[in-house]
Parts: sequence; C-alpha cells; structure tokens
Amino acid sequence: MRFLPRRPLWRAVLGLGVVVLGVVIAGVVVVVSRPRNVSHPNVQFTAPQTTTTSTTTKRRTRRPPAFSWPWYGYSAARTRDFAAPADLHPPLHTGWAYHSGALLEFPPSIHGHQMFFLDDSGYAREINTQTGKIGWTRQVGRLAAATPAIDAKAGVVLMPVLSDHTQTPGNGRFVALSMATGRVKWSKPLQAGSESSAIVDGRTVYFGDSGGTLYALNVANGHVRWTYKASGAIKGGPALWHGDLFFGDYAGRAYAVRASNGHQVWAVSTEGAHFGFGSGQFYTTPAVAYGRVYMGNTDGRMYSFGARNGALAWATTTGGYVYSSAAVADPKHLGPTVYAGSYDGYLYAFNARSGAVRWRHWAGGKISGSATVIGNNVYYSDLATHTSTGLNATTGSRVFKFNDGAFTPVVADEQAIFLIGHGSIYELLPTHRTHHRKSRAKSTQRSHRRRAHHTSRKRTRHHAAHHRKKRS
Repeated sequence: MRFLPRRPLWRAVLGLGVVVLGVVIAGVVVVVSRPRNVSHPNVQFTAPQTTTTSTTTKRRTRRPPAFSWPWYGYSAARTRDFAAPADLHPPLHTGWAYHSGALLEFPPSIHGHQMFFLDDSGYAREINTQTGKIGWTRQVGRLAAATPAIDAKAGVVLMPVLSDHTQTPGNGRFVALSMATGRVKWSKPLQAGSESSAIVDGRTVYFGDSGGTLYALNVANGHVRWTYKASGAIKGGPALWHGDLFFGDYAGRAYAVRASNGHQVWAVSTEGAHFGFGSGQFYTTPAVAYGRVYMGNTDGRMYSFGARNGALAWATTTGGYVYSSAAVADPKHLGPTVYAGSYDGYLYAFNARSGAVRWRHWAGGKISGSATVIGNNVYYSDLATHTSTGLNATTGSRVFKFNDGAFTPVVADEQAIFLIGHGSIYELLPTHRTHHRKSRAKSTQRSHRRRAHHTSRKRTRHHAAHHRKKRS
C-alpha cells in the first residue's frame, strides 16, 4: 500500500556527525509522520438490534405517504442505506433514459413521482420518475455541485449555487424553488458560494458555504435563524442525528453543533499526536450511525468519531484521497459496515466499530463519488473506466455493471433504481418483474432522442477532469 507524499526532511548537512544525526532524526520523523491506523473500538458504539439493513416503514391499512428520497444520503443521518423491496436487485434492464449533456456530479432527490436534480452548469430540473419526461427547467446559476433538498410540506426544493455568473466559485446563492413549477420563491446571496448539499428539519434548512459558515435558514422565507463559523470551507453537507448537526471543513476539523441554536457541542482536529504531523481536508458529507460519525479525508484515511463527544474511535489508511462520502449498513452475515471509495482505486468495506478492513474491491480507477447501499448490494462509480458497479455488500463480489458513471451512482424508489451517469439518468428495472407500466416503452424512445444543448460534451468532460482542482 502506498502513502501520500510526506513533508520534506531536513536537508542541511554541516558535517559527518550532523549527517548521521540527521539520518536518525529523519528516520524518527518518517515513522511518526507516516499515516497510520488508529483503533479505539471501546469508544461508545451502539450495536444494532438486528442483522439486517435499515428497517423499512411498516405497512399500514391507510394509504402510505408518498415515497421520498429527500436529499443527499437518503436519511437525515446521511447513511445512504435504502432497504429496498426484496425484488429490487440485479439483473436490471433500462426503462427510460434522460441525457442532459451536462455533468451530473451529484445525484437527484425524489418525492412521489417527482425527481429533482441540479447539473454543474447551474440548471435545476424536475423529471417524472415513471416516464422520464421533463416537467420544468430553471437556471439558478452558472456553476453548481450539490443534490437538492426537498421540503414537501412547504412545497419547495432547496439548492446551493457555487456561482451566479461565471464558472469560477464565488458570488453564489442559496435558492428555494416551487416543486410544482420551478418558480423562485426566495433566494439568499452567498458571497463565497456553496456546494454543501442541504438538509431540512422542521421549518429549517441547514447547509454550509465555501467561506466556512454553517447556516440555519427559515424554509419559508430564507431568513437566517443562526450561523456558526468553522475554521475552513464547508464543502460537504451536514448530517443530522439526535438533534445535532455533524460536518467537517477544509481545515481538517470535525464538528458537532446543536441544530436548535448553533451552539458548539464539540470540535476536533485531525492533526496531532494520534495522527502524525499532517492533517488533510474533509470534503465528504458525514454519515452517522451506531453513535459514531464516519468521514473520509484527503489525508487518505477514513475516520470514526464518537457522536457524543468527538472522541477518536478509529482512523484507517487507504492509499489515496477519500473524497467519497461513506455509506453505512448492517448487511446479512457481516455486521455493521462502512463503505467508501478511495483515490487509490479501491472500494473499502470497514468494520464500523474497529475500522478493520473487511474486504476491498479493485475498481480500476479513482473513486470520488459516494457509495450507496440498496438492499444487500453496494453501488459505486469510478473516474477512469466511467462505469457503475454493484457489489454484494457482504462478500464484495460483483453483481452488476453498467457502462456509464462518474460520481455517486444511484438513488432509488420502491419500483426502480435510478443510475446517474456522466451526464445521463437511467431508470433501471428488475429483469424478472413481469408487470411494468405501459408508458415506459414510448417514453424510452422519446427520452433517447431528447438532449439539452446548453453545454457541449467536450466541455463537461474537461470539467469532470479538473473540477476538484478548481474548487479546492
């Protein structure tokens, strides 16, 4: 396993004795500063009561509420773990397909039969999940990279914008659109811009910005309820668990603040004796489960902190940046597991309690987007082969492959999996199902002919190759 470049050693040499001493000191520095694994499994860990993936809503005699995948990460804790119906698994075939022509770095959100997404060129769109037909389109900026958050009660879809007028981050805004029409209901300017996928709780929406401010805004009108200032840019979205918001920043610090008032619960740094001399950056959105917070870092490690006090539970090294936000699930015959990709080209399955690697799967290229668990399978995409892959969450064996993909690969409802390619969205249906909507065949023919011309394929490919450097 290779390690990320370390800081340079002393080079001054004044004599043979100094050379020898320098070599000794250099050896000590290398040993201490080299990224290493840390494990404190006795940090508070709440074991699940069952050995199955996340529980589903019990069936009721009344008509159930509309299905909702309301924001990035599916749950408020951002675990990316969807307990799908038993028959929603590979083999899969394509129903409808939509080709946007623009880079889709972040996945859509879903409520009922409405799907909402925001492409990198700043266009927000609404699609019917059953037909693939576009409902409305609204340009909200010129540069964007986030998943919209849905507040169905208020009838709005909320999204951050990195830039209003140029392809350079800055001078963005946060905007609320009508779910029905795409009309702008309110908009708040953000000087630094934002790519932090928001989350809603009650009448408040939470997100961060590139200037390091965490916001709590009134969903109805955008008025500021409170703000919290972090030490660096907040790129990922906050996770919500037991009344606290969890997030990381580009100063390499992890935080917990009260959702009610923004008061700090804890803040910890990844720089110190337990970590070596260096500290990376948190681009990822945290996942919270079992009383732990799970976050990947550009120092090449996946971290686990105690949700109650920020105590380091474990830090496990991979061979490259961990931009990938974690998925956390409890698959059959394996136990609580954290799934995340690395720039070293592997998808990892970590023991959620100890951080030990249960298995790893060679992807063939850098993994930047987030893994997602649907049923007992975990899905990811990579930046080299531009494919999306599904693995058995227990064993790591491949069960699915699709020849399109770049970042976070899938979301789902109770009838279909929706795969997000480089600039396309595909409805994937279980092959063994015998009853399908009659409109799918016609809508597939229509959607394959439909393309947006507001951006070229050549530009989006260039954007995909360089977007990380531009935003850091």
